[in-house]
Amino acid sequence: MTLQTLLLAKAANQARGLAIDAVHACSSGHLGLPLGCAEIGAVLYGHVLTHNPDRPRWLNRDRFVLSAGHGSMFLYSWLHLSGYDVPLEQVKKFRVLHSITPGHPEFRETPGVEATTGPLGQGIGNAVGMAVAGQMAAARFNTAEQAIFDYHVVCLAGDGCMQEGVAMEAAAFAGHQKLDNLILIYDSNDVTLDAMAVKTQSENTAARFKAIEWDVQTVDGHDLTAFLKAFNKAKKAKSGKPHLIIAKTIIGKGIPEVAGTAKGHGEGGAKFSEGARAGLGLPADQHFFVSDDVRAYFAGHKERLIKACNRWNKRYKAWRAANPEKAALLDSAATPPSAAHLLGKIPLFPADAKLATRAAGRDALQPLAAELPLLIGGSADLYGSTLNYIASDKDFDATNRSGRNIRFGIREHAMAAIANGLAYDGLFRPSVATFLVFADYSRPSMRLAALAKLPVVYIYTHDSIGVGEDGPTHQPVETVSALRLIPNFDVIRPADPEETAGAFAAALERTDGPTLLALTRQVVPMLNDIPPHIRRAGVLKGGYVAVQETAPLTHILLSAGSELQLALAAAKTLGAGTRVVSMPSFLRFDRQPAEYRESILPSSCRKRVAVEAGVSGLWSKYIGLDGKVVGLDRFGLSAPAPIVYQELGITAAAVIAAAQSL
Repeated sequence: MTLQTLLLAKAANQARGLAIDAVHACSSGHLGLPLGCAEIGAVLYGHVLTHNPDRPRWLNRDRFVLSAGHGSMFLYSWLHLSGYDVPLEQVKKFRVLHSITPGHPEFRETPGVEATTGPLGQGIGNAVGMAVAGQMAAARFNTAEQAIFDYHVVCLAGDGCMQEGVAMEAAAFAGHQKLDNLILIYDSNDVTLDAMAVKTQSENTAARFKAIEWDVQTVDGHDLTAFLKAFNKAKKAKSGKPHLIIAKTIIGKGIPEVAGTAKGHGEGGAKFSEGARAGLGLPADQHFFVSDDVRAYFAGHKERLIKACNRWNKRYKAWRAANPEKAALLDSAATPPSAAHLLGKIPLFPADAKLATRAAGRDALQPLAAELPLLIGGSADLYGSTLNYIASDKDFDATNRSGRNIRFGIREHAMAAIANGLAYDGLFRPSVATFLVFADYSRPSMRLAALAKLPVVYIYTHDSIGVGEDGPTHQPVETVSALRLIPNFDVIRPADPEETAGAFAAALERTDGPTLLALTRQVVPMLNDIPPHIRRAGVLKGGYVAVQETAPLTHILLSAGSELQLALAAAKTLGAGTRVVSMPSFLRFDRQPAEYRESILPSSCRKRVAVEAGVSGLWSKYIGLDGKVVGLDRFGLSAPAPIVYQELGITAAAVIAAAQSL
C-alpha cells in the first residue's frame, strides 16, 4: 500500500470515529452509512472529486449529492476534513439547535451541501437534474478554445433510495438521455431499516440498470484501490451512458455488535462506542479525534484543489475576454428581471379574446422565453395539452444539449425532482408542466423545493371541475388548497388571460421559492370591466379589488381563477355596495403589508362570500366566522363543464343567495 492509501484508510477510520462520537453525543442519528461508506468518502474527498472548499459554489466543481441524507454525518465529517467552513465545533453540535450540522443535509445551511436530502430517492432525481444542467452548460458556454464546464455529478444512494419510485423514474430518464457526466454510487449493504434487504427486494440491480442504458461496475466498497479504479473508469469513460458503481459494503462497519445487520442503520450502535473506538485505533481519552498526519494530508490536498481551481480561473478569464456575449448570458443567471420588466414584454390580449388560461399561458411564455434565454421548459408527456413548449427552440436530447424543451415522459415525480436539481445548480431556470390533478405525483419534490427555496415554476393545467367530461379522477377539487398549505409555496390561479400574464411575470421574478400556476382547460371570458393593468399588477400582490363599490360597502365577494366571473356577475345583482376581490394567490397576498391587506379586505365589512370550485376550508381565513363559501367539498362529475358547474351549485345564483342570507 502507498503512503497515500494508508493515510486515506486511516482517515476513513477517523471519519467513523467522528460519526460515532457525534451520534453518541446527541443520542440520535444514523451510523450505518457513515461507517459503511467511510472508504468511499476517503477516496472521493481525499483524492478524486474536483472541488474547492474555499469556494463551495465554484462553477466547475464536481457536484456531490448524498441521496441517503440520513447518513448526514458522512457528509459533515468529510466536509470538515476537507477544509470546508464546517469546524469541529459544529461537528460536535450535530443535530443541536441552530447548528450547521442538522439531522439531514440542508441546502444553504452548510457549505458544501448541494441539495436538501432526507426523503429517500430525491437526491438521485436531483443529481440527474444537475447532470442535465452540466450538459446544457457545456453546450451553451464551452468553446473549441476553452471548455469551462466539464464537471461530473456524483450521487451516493442506498437500498432505500433505490427502492423509491422517483429514483427509478429519474434513472430511466438519465439512461435515455445518455447523461454520461453522472456517476451514481450504490451503497449496497443488503440491509434496509427494518430488516435485511432480502425481505423486500430480489432484483438484479446491475442487470436492471444495464437494461436502461447505464454502464455498471461492482466493487468492494471497503477496498480503496478497487473503488478508486472503478470511479476513475467511470469519470473517464466515453460510452455515452451514465455510470452506476455498485459498492458492496458492510453497514455499521467498525461496530462489531451491529455491523452487517438492520440494527446498524440507526443510533443503536452508539452504545458500543468505546469498544468500537478502540477497535478503530482511536485514543480512548480523546473524542472527535483527527490525527495530525490526516489533517496534514487533507490540508495539502486542499492546496492542490485550490491550485487546480486557480488554473481554471485563468481559463475562465480568457474565455470571458474572448466571449463577451456568452459571459453576459452566464452573468444574467444571477440577476433575474423584475416582474414589471417582464410584463412589458407580454403584449396585451385582445379584448374579445376567447382563451383558456393555459392558452394564454402559451402566449405569455413565448416572449418571456425570448427575454430569459436560460429558462427551461419541460412536460410530462403533455405538451399538446399544457401548451408550455418554447416554440422558438427544440428538444433537449443526446443530439442537442442546447435544447430548452425537456420531454420527461410520464414521470411526474422525477420531473419535479430533476427540476429541483436544475434549480439547485442555479444556472438555468426550470419550469415543468402536467395536469394539476397529477401534482400529487410531484408533491414530495414540490415540498422540498419550498423548503430549500428553489425557484421552480410549475405550469399545471386542467385546474378544476372545468375539465368536464374527464370526470372526478381528473378534476382536482382539493389539489389547489392542498398545495396552498405548503409553506413558501406560491400558488397562483389566474382568472383570465391578463391575470395569466401577471401570474407568469410573478412566477419568473421570484427567486426565493417555487410557484405553481393553476391554469384552465376551458375557455374563460376576458374580464374587460377591470382594466388590463389592474388585473396584471393585482396578481403580483396576490389579491386586489376587481370591482370597487360605488355606495357604502355592504358585501365583499372573493374568488380565484375561473370562478371570478361568477363573483362579478353576482355583484351586478347585489348592488352598488358590493366589492369584488380577486385572490389569485393566497401566500402572495399574505406577504403584503397589513395596511394593504386591510385596504382590500376592510375588517369593518363582515358580510363576505367566497366562491371557488374546490374545497372550501382555506377561505375561512378571509371570510371570517360570519362569511360563507360557495365551494365543493366533494368530488366532481363527468359531464360537459357548464353542466358540472350547474349540477354542483357553483353558480352566480348561489353566490347571490349566500350573500343575501348573511
